[in-house]
Amino acid sequence: MRIICDAPGQTCNRLWTYVASVAQCIAERKRMVILFYDWTIEDFPDLLHCPFIYYPLYHKWYLERGNGWNNYKGLTWKVTHNRRWDRIFRFLGCTKGWGTRTDTRYLTQTLPELKRIFRPKDEIMQKAEQMVAELRQENDMVVGIHIRRGDYATWNDGRFFFSLEEYRQFMLRIQALYSDKRVGFFISSNEDFGADTFEGCCCRRFGKEPSGAILDLYTLSLCDRIAGPVSSFSRWASFIGEVPLCFLEDKEQTFTDESFSKIADFFHFENGREIYDW
Repeated sequence: MRIICDAPGQTCNRLWTYVASVAQCIAERKRMVILFYDWTIEDFPDLLHCPFIYYPLYHKWYLERGNGWNNYKGLTWKVTHNRRWDRIFRFLGCTKGWGTRTDTRYLTQTLPELKRIFRPKDEIMQKAEQMVAELRQENDMVVGIHIRRGDYATWNDGRFFFSLEEYRQFMLRIQALYSDKRVGFFISSNEDFGADTFEGCCCRRFGKEPSGAILDLYTLSLCDRIAGPVSSFSRWASFIGEVPLCFLEDKEQTFTDESFSKIADFFHFENGREIYDW
C-alpha cells in the first residue's frame, strides 16, 4: 500500500501528486492512502469514494465542523513542511506524491478510468457542459484561455505575467490562425473583469461560483484548444480532457496549429516536447 504524505501547492498540484499512484493502483490492483487531501475533495465524489483509496477518519468528524477546513489547511502546511515530520514519514515508508510525477508507466492505459475517478460532481460538469454548449451555438471552435496573474507578477521574475491587453492580442492571433472558423473563447480567471475586456473576441466566463476553480478547470477540459501561461492548472485540463494546449511564454508569441499539443504527462506534451520543471 502506498501512503501519500505530502500536500504541495494548490488543487492541481495535488491532482498531479495523486495521479501516478492512482494509475498504478488501477493497473496493479493495489491500494493507497492520501493523508492530507485537498480541500476540494468533496467536488470529486468518485475520488473520495474510490474503493482502493483510503483517507484518515478526521474527514468525518473534524472537517465538517466550524472552522475545520481552514484549521486543517494550516495544520497540513505545518506538518508537510517540517523536517521532523519528513523523517517520521520516511521511517513509516510514506511517499511524497510530488516525486511520482515522472512515473508515467500506467497513465495511457488507465486514462479512461482516471477520467472517471477524477470527474467532478455532476452539478459542476453540467455547468461546464452548458457553458461550452452555449459557446458552440455561435462558434465553430471553442478555445479556453487560462489567465493567471496575481502571484505570476513575481514568480520566475514575472516571465509568465501578461497584461489583459496582451492576453487579448494572444486571442486575436489565435482567431487569425483559425480564420476559416468562428472562434469563441472561454475565459478562466480568478480576477474581476468583464468578458468585454477583450474587444474583437467572442468571450464568455463564469461569475463567482462556490466551486469556481474546479468549474473553470473542467470547462477548459471541454474546449477544443487551451492557451495559458506555464501552469499545472491548464496542464491538468489538457491531460484529463485530452485537449491540445499551448503555453503562453512570450508577449510577441505567434501560433500555428502545431503550437498546440495534448499533455501526455506532467513533463511532456504528446508531440514529445519536454516541459521544464519550473
